[in-house]
Order: sequence, then C-alpha cells, then structure tokens
Amino acid sequence: MAGIYLHIPFCKQRCVYCDFYFVTTVRDTAPFVDALCREVATYGARYGALEAIDTIYFGGGTPSLLAAQDVARILSALGNHFDTRNVRETTFELNPDDATPAYLEAIRTAGIDRLSIGIQSFFEDDLLWMNRAHSAAQAREIVPLTRQAGFDNGSIDLIFGLPSQPPDRWHANLNIALELEVPHISTYGLTVEPRTPLGNRVKRGVEPVAPEEDLAERYRETMHRLRTAGYDHYEVSSFARPGRYSRHNQLYWRHANYLGFGPAAHAFWWEASGPRRWANARSLRRYQATSGQAVDMEETLDLDTLADEYIMLRLRTREGLDLALLRDRYGRDLAGSHATELGRFRAEGWIDRTDNALRLTDAGFLLCDAITVALIS
Repeated sequence: MAGIYLHIPFCKQRCVYCDFYFVTTVRDTAPFVDALCREVATYGARYGALEAIDTIYFGGGTPSLLAAQDVARILSALGNHFDTRNVRETTFELNPDDATPAYLEAIRTAGIDRLSIGIQSFFEDDLLWMNRAHSAAQAREIVPLTRQAGFDNGSIDLIFGLPSQPPDRWHANLNIALELEVPHISTYGLTVEPRTPLGNRVKRGVEPVAPEEDLAERYRETMHRLRTAGYDHYEVSSFARPGRYSRHNQLYWRHANYLGFGPAAHAFWWEASGPRRWANARSLRRYQATSGQAVDMEETLDLDTLADEYIMLRLRTREGLDLALLRDRYGRDLAGSHATELGRFRAEGWIDRTDNALRLTDAGFLLCDAITVALIS
C-alpha cells in the first residue's frame, strides 16, 4: 500500500531554523486548494487504480492555517481519485496557536485521526528565540485541548541544542512531555541550515553553535528518559508507545511508494521502467498556474543509488538493515564489500550484527551520519 503527502506551504512567520519551502504573505488559500485538487485528479488518473492508499500526511508549512472546509475538500478529492477506503492513518501537522475546539472538531469530522503538533519547547524564551508564533501557555494547553476534541493519537515535536539554552531546560521539556502522556515524541537536535536566518547569523559570527558534546549529552538523556518511561525508540528521532509508531514515516524508511502533492513535494514510485522520483517546483506561483503538474525535477534511479538510500534509511531505524534484502533486491553485498568497516564498527560497539541484520547501537546512533557515509562510499 502507498502513502500520500500533501505540502501546505503557508506560515504566519519564519522560524529561524526552518529550511522547508513556505510563504508568509498569502492570505487567500483558495487558489492553492484549487491547484492541489487539480494535481490530485491528474495523478489519480495515472496511479489511482494501481495501489490502495495506507496513509495520508498533511505537512508544511502549517496545514492548520487551512480552513477546516478546505481540509475536508482535499480529503474528498483524494477519495474521489484514489482508493482511500482502508486508510489507516491520516496525520495533520498542527501549530498550538491555530487550535480552537471548533477547528479541532471540524478537522476530526473531516477525517483527520492523528495530529503532529509543532511544540518545539514549553518555555517562552526558547519560543521567542526560534521565532515561533505560539506561546508557552499554548504549548502546555494544546495536548489536553486535542484530547477533549477526541484525538487520542498524535505526536509532539521538541528541539534540543539551542545555543543559549540552560542545561536543565531540556530535562524540563522532557518532564512536561512525559506528564502530558503523549503517545509519540519526535526529538531533533538543532541543525544549522545555510539558507535560514539562523544559518546567516552563524555565518556572520553573531550566533554561537551548541558544542557537539552538549548535543550528544541531550540525545543520550532523551534515549534514557523516554525508554525508561515506556517509549520504544524505533527511529533515530522517534519515540512511541507500543502500537503508536508513525505508519506514514515507516513507508519512507521501507522504500514504499508514495505521492507528494503541493509545491516542493516529492514522490517516489516503483514503475515498470525503474524506480522513479520527482519533485514539484519550490514556487507557489508556478504551482498554482499549472493544470495539475509542476514537476521541477525527475529521475529514474539505478540500483546503486537505491542501495545507498536503503542503507541510509534503514540505519536510522531500530530494526536496521536486512543484509539479505540489500543483496537480493539492490545487488549490494555489504558484508563482502565493507567487511573491514563493519568489523571496526562492531569492535567499537557502534553496531550489532547477526547473519542478516545490521543495527546501530545507542553509541552508533550518535554517529549515524558518519557510519552511513562510510558504508555507502
């Protein structure tokens, strides 16, 4: 079964760290919704009968800036052009400042059954530094508010490693998250991207960067605290109660088919001519001007590229790499080609290895990017 991702590009303001495509100047979202529904119809004619849809994900940007009736219209368009009868998860990214009881009730009635809430921190000075639109009070109130509206499945995002964040602040953020008993927590170390306000400030030398050891210590604390509280650490950044994993994200990590709609959205599909990836233009104006397609990049992927991707994706998960699948499906005998590296990583305590499985340990998760690069070189 396949997944569908919908990129909703609207934001109230720009967070200092964000490198996703968004716009902050649009107030009339109707032309975008029209274009999105045209794109859904266009791809539905080609892919709609090929594979049933398992998950739908509204990402952004800020999906919660859409009117509830537009959310319902988009879901209706998907149902008209794809087989959505057995969708098992429909996730909607929500900012705390957009939530009202009436809005939450309306999107739940429309078909949203899982929320991904961009909290990032429960503390006012952190939120001001990030240039988030919500307050600390709204951050602490949003989870109970969503429960009252009938949502019992969802995730919150939290960021650690802010340059001037006191050492005990992350501990306090985790405490509050655990008190709220959310079923899924995604934690991210602050990343400095070049095309962001934070990246510009760091480049000019006016903003410090948290030391790597501080980031590592916050991550080790996160793994210990959340596992002790009963969360499964099933992916580098993802912690969930049993049975509450993100089904949509797991599609990506399994190299399953998915379609992306909206400006800057990506898609991946195993076609007869070979696995194909394409992406829409990072331009709302161009996207809205099309009759249903605004592809800016497309490529057919060879097995060598796919093997590299499979290694990268699977090393992020607690399940790890299936070495037999890597060999038989992608033609990569990692045990033979990288025996020296694997031996060293195992001796260092960075990987666990069985006959057909390769997993990163906790120490390995801290070095995930470096280990990945070594194994795809």
